[in-house]
Amino acid sequence: MGGTLRKGWDMTVRHKYVLVLFFLYRLLWGFFIYRFIDSVVTPILSRYPNEHPNAGAAELFAIEAQFRLLRTDLIDETLWTLGGMILTRMLLTPLLNAGLYYSFNHSADGQGTRMLTGMRRAWKPIVVLYLAETFLLLLPAVWLLPMAKDRFFSNGSMQEWIFGLLPYFAGWILWGFLLHLAFQFMQFGAVAGESVWKGLLGAVRKALPLTIVTLLLAAFGLLASAAASSISILWSGFLAVVLHQAFHFIRSMLSVWTAASQFEIWRES
Repeated sequence: MGGTLRKGWDMTVRHKYVLVLFFLYRLLWGFFIYRFIDSVVTPILSRYPNEHPNAGAAELFAIEAQFRLLRTDLIDETLWTLGGMILTRMLLTPLLNAGLYYSFNHSADGQGTRMLTGMRRAWKPIVVLYLAETFLLLLPAVWLLPMAKDRFFSNGSMQEWIFGLLPYFAGWILWGFLLHLAFQFMQFGAVAGESVWKGLLGAVRKALPLTIVTLLLAAFGLLASAAASSISILWSGFLAVVLHQAFHFIRSMLSVWTAASQFEIWRES
């Protein structure tokens, strides 16, 4: 495992300019999401009677907020905007992945990173695989969400409802994790011009090291996130803002490192 992580780290360092691109991508996405939520929530919350409201004032605020959400076109505009942002991300993410994985595959050519070339040459299979992964990931929701709704109205307490659903959603998370690992290898094979089924077979053969490396780097990410959150709580203010923005770079670095380590495992399969 140590050798794979070192090779993945070396690959990550060689793609330092790609790290900056991914950092800006995450930073801008977070900024636009924040501005979008702020534009919807702040006008509604500004009407809240914050000076010792009585029960009637709070109830009136709830009625007014419900009216704005359900009886005006606010909810339609919000959903359309949110849908457009999600669609944009679903188009940009596989494009960036195509460039990154193609660059990984040609890292031995000695021509530097080939991100843009990969985006032009390998985007089609990566987009198709990304959409297929998303479809398979969301497929259990067709059964899980109606079941959760039925149990919500039949269970006696919220706690009982939540604990009853935990095994199902844990299984859903596991399903998504295994899907992601399988489709990673399929995408690596696609950018190399190989059959995606060969990539899937490689993921099965290398399931153990692939899982260990992915979970290990995910643990690094969780530790870094916990440390950043703790520092933000202890030292609030400008330092917390700077640290929060810098953490986008850490996330980007860990994301590329994980993909590079997975690629090294694929190359050995």
